[in-house]
Amino acid sequence: MIKAGPVTLEFNGLRLEPLAPHHEDGLRAAASDGELWNLRVTSVPEPHNALQYITTALEMRDRVAFAVIDASTGAVLGTTSYHDILPLVDRVEIGYTWYAKRVQRSHVNTSCKLLLLSHAFDTLGCGVVGLRTDCENFASQAAIEKLGAKKDGVIRHQALRRDGTVRDTVMYSILREEWPAIKRGLHERLERHARV
Repeated sequence: MIKAGPVTLEFNGLRLEPLAPHHEDGLRAAASDGELWNLRVTSVPEPHNALQYITTALEMRDRVAFAVIDASTGAVLGTTSYHDILPLVDRVEIGYTWYAKRVQRSHVNTSCKLLLLSHAFDTLGCGVVGLRTDCENFASQAAIEKLGAKKDGVIRHQALRRDGTVRDTVMYSILREEWPAIKRGLHERLERHARV
């Protein structure tokens, strides 16, 4: 049975450390980079709500939230989490992920997913890792599919958006037996990115 808990993970110039109140200023700056809270299909907090965002994440019983840190500068680049942790079936999901606009389409997301997936499968012994996104968040769907995750389906009328509308949620997963090939693919993608 998996036991997902706070841990610090490092790879490729990034550090994922347990999200804490001292990340407030950095999270506020990351959210401000691109005014990401204006996107209705994300969970990015308004800058003045960064501390409440952290508090909410820490109060959730089935969520382990991380600050995404540039290891060389200490700058907060965004956040990501394990959530909907189901120890009895060895399942976690990766989500609540967002990054400052300046690091989007860089190595950051691929590196973070490699860290979290490696920890989930290789350390925690997960049988499956799930990912989900808003049915209207086409960029997120493309990124998840690019990872190699399989689309499980759509849960209709599943979650409330910040604007009060109700979203359909697209569900994806990666099974343990699919992980070795996906891991190789993520390493190859990072190697190509480094050569550019």
